[in-house]
Amino acid sequence: MSAAPGEAPPPPVQARQTQARQTKLSDRIYEQVLGLIVNGEFPVDAKLPAEADLSARFACSRPVVREALARLRDDGLIVSRQGAGSFVRRRPDRDVLRIAPVGSIADIQRCFEFRAVIEGEAAAFAAARHDRDTLADIGVALKALDAVIASGSLGVEADLNFHLAIARAARNHFFEATMISILTHVGFAMNLARSLSLARPIERLHQVQAEHIAIFEAISARDAEGARHAMRTHVENARQRVFEGQ
Repeated sequence: MSAAPGEAPPPPVQARQTQARQTKLSDRIYEQVLGLIVNGEFPVDAKLPAEADLSARFACSRPVVREALARLRDDGLIVSRQGAGSFVRRRPDRDVLRIAPVGSIADIQRCFEFRAVIEGEAAAFAAARHDRDTLADIGVALKALDAVIASGSLGVEADLNFHLAIARAARNHFFEATMISILTHVGFAMNLARSLSLARPIERLHQVQAEHIAIFEAISARDAEGARHAMRTHVENARQRVFEGQ
């Protein structure tokens, strides 16, 4: 396909395939470094080896290592200090590696980023467009999450139902269809986040539910901007909670 006038031509197929392979490899390096942080080989406050050393250790190029480190910084696991290198900022719980499917953590984290955008907009539209029935469905899902806390159960299905009810209340079938299309990734992420929360004091679960309540109240009040902010905050907090550590 040719480019439109004034636009850069699309990259050749071979270049796109090379980029895809590099992205996949950077995910693998990301998860290997994450594993070394979790297992304590790279402890909190320790300086990571230089890019060249990591490149040699993992038998990959420096750009691949650089991309992996950038993602670790995005997830709050490492921090760069100008002129000094990269340092470990936090050590996630070992259960992150035990619960998450092998090779999935990078995708789970990127899924959180995608959800913050899509679900934030869905919540804003739900605030503007909900009717009595769709609002009631969100309320029912919210009460089911209260029951999950009371019973001490995992509650992934109840959590999914809450988010899907909001997507339906947006009254644009593409929101719900998009959520359904990534349901496997969303379910993995929720299972991971909620499993980690169960291992924490009960206040953690109440904080998560307080975020759900804030979303519902903004939608109920037809506060589109408030609903967007509440949903994006909730999804971003969930992403951060995955790597919160003890």
